[in-house]
Amino acid sequence: MQVLKAIWDFFQYQILGMKWMDWLIGSGFSALGLDTSTRLVGSLEFFLYDVIKITILLCFLIFLISYIQSYFPPERSKKILGRFHGIGANTVAALLGTVTPFCSCSSIPLFIGFTSAGLPVGVTFSFLISSPMVDLGSLLLLMSIFGAKVAIIYVVVGLIVAVVGGTIIEKLHMEKYVESFILTAGSVDIESPDLTKKDRLIYAKEQMLSTFKKVFPYILVGVGIGAVIHNWIPEEWVATVLGSGNPFGVVLATLVGVPMYADIFGTIPIAEALLSKGAQLGTILSFMMAVTTLSLPSMIMLRKAVKPKLLALFIAICTIGIILVGYFFNAIQGFII
Repeated sequence: MQVLKAIWDFFQYQILGMKWMDWLIGSGFSALGLDTSTRLVGSLEFFLYDVIKITILLCFLIFLISYIQSYFPPERSKKILGRFHGIGANTVAALLGTVTPFCSCSSIPLFIGFTSAGLPVGVTFSFLISSPMVDLGSLLLLMSIFGAKVAIIYVVVGLIVAVVGGTIIEKLHMEKYVESFILTAGSVDIESPDLTKKDRLIYAKEQMLSTFKKVFPYILVGVGIGAVIHNWIPEEWVATVLGSGNPFGVVLATLVGVPMYADIFGTIPIAEALLSKGAQLGTILSFMMAVTTLSLPSMIMLRKAVKPKLLALFIAICTIGIILVGYFFNAIQGFII
């Protein structure tokens, strides 16, 4: 058992967490005569380590997920979803969202395509909720920071929010609040051509490069914010606002996260810094979920496809779900960290 634990710890801290790189960067600064215990040098060390680590994970994960995604073009995904009904369809749609792009803005075009193809609105909303919230990237990235227990529970509760949210929308019969041009667009029912392994590798490479160019600026901003929090903001400030002493920390973190725009890669360094300063786990996760699921740009895009009443319902369901998840993680934090 000790051997298995040692192997797992090595995988979590040295492979996913790349702690060896942190040591290497720190040793390099020390060799240059720089004191890493000072705020400025410590911030630079945090910045370089997190940018390099997240960039490596980003490129690897996008390449891998894009390769998997090449087997599930929209038409094939539509046919898979069409075989299921009721809560089963919502569950499959939520699971399908785990192998799609990393940010909400990238998921909305697929949501529109599925809706145009005639899939139930509730099913497509389950996909829309889960896609930015609980993709495979979030699982591995959260595992590298918070450990396997937190990452797995996060994905499970995120899928539950997606299934429940989509089911509520389905039961309320909200189809009439989808813009008419979406419902009447229809789709061409053709099979995607079979791709060779070389084609899929080329596709994965192109997706990786394209996504990297879009996401990298947000990584720099996120890591920069994380470095400031980690080295310049006093722990007592963070603990007062986002710690256990503030019962409204989860609500505050959720509301702060909504206007922002980033994906899981941009929010991870901020979450890492907040956790080290004493913020509660659930509060941090609520912030991350709000940023990735309810960003203002994605809501503007979604408004083009649905009417205000359905958009308001979607935002309300996600906000309540995220807040409940935050309080749940705060309650169990002592058992999983």
